[in-house]
Amino acid sequence: MDPVNKTQISKFYLVGFSEDPELQPILFGLFLSMYLITVLGNLLIILATSSDSHLHTPMYFFLSNLSFVDICFVSTTVPKMLVNMQTHRKDITYSGCITQMYFFLLFVGLDNFLLTVMAYDRFVAICHPLQYTVIMNPRLCALLVLVSWVIHVLHSLLESLMVLSLSFCRHLEIPHFFCELDQIIHLACSKTFINHVVMYFVAVVLGGGSFAGILYSYSKIVSSIRAISSTQGKYKAFSTCASHLSVVSLFYCTCLGVYLSSAATHNSHSSAIASVMYTVVTPMLNPFIYSLRNKEIKRALKRFFQGKLSISLL
Repeated sequence: MDPVNKTQISKFYLVGFSEDPELQPILFGLFLSMYLITVLGNLLIILATSSDSHLHTPMYFFLSNLSFVDICFVSTTVPKMLVNMQTHRKDITYSGCITQMYFFLLFVGLDNFLLTVMAYDRFVAICHPLQYTVIMNPRLCALLVLVSWVIHVLHSLLESLMVLSLSFCRHLEIPHFFCELDQIIHLACSKTFINHVVMYFVAVVLGGGSFAGILYSYSKIVSSIRAISSTQGKYKAFSTCASHLSVVSLFYCTCLGVYLSSAATHNSHSSAIASVMYTVVTPMLNPFIYSLRNKEIKRALKRFFQGKLSISLL
């Protein structure tokens, strides 16, 4: 195929899930419902943690940041997909595609890093309970979140600038519902060796490093829990990290499942469908996992709404 000068590229085409017009209203309603549930659920988590002074702790500080990132994460991909479904169009502008790719990389990286930080928080709470308030001080918590943002802003910027340097072929269809980095690189006519090296290197360093940090934290947590003599003590210690462990398992299992299955089948359409699990379903389930298993969040929301109701009745 003849390469197209990148200054002449005006748009890409997102293939999406199905071209069947009868399925479009069903898919639109499904994804709109999931998006609204995700935004509402995560907003409630932020509301609960910010309004109740009892929840002004490191664990809930990181949880509120995770909820904010999840809202941004789904807002990067789902609204554009809904607009395309409603207007029966598949195009996305060249600049819009690069922007979407940038923010997708940013928020998926932040999601990953915050889960690692939360695992470290649980490790300190269970393995070093007497030093917890000293180690997990407000300055360190803020620094961990700031470092996370700086690292992933720079990483996303690097990947985006490298994509901007590529020349593309005339066939600009992306077999996905959003502008995924790997799919965009595959459309390029110019050499992409450096792009692939950087992409896989960052995946190993940031993704693999975060996963190793989570495994290390939980290996120490399990060792500490096993050393507790009473059954009640073991249950109480495990319950403090059960929600986080559930979210971590969901996030990593869906991510690994998507990329391992796509590598085995080489089916981009199947990969797009599977990607819904970690791009849409996981952020939607996170608030349910944390709120259903957490009495403190339930009490905080109850107090908040009871207070608002009392003010409105005065």
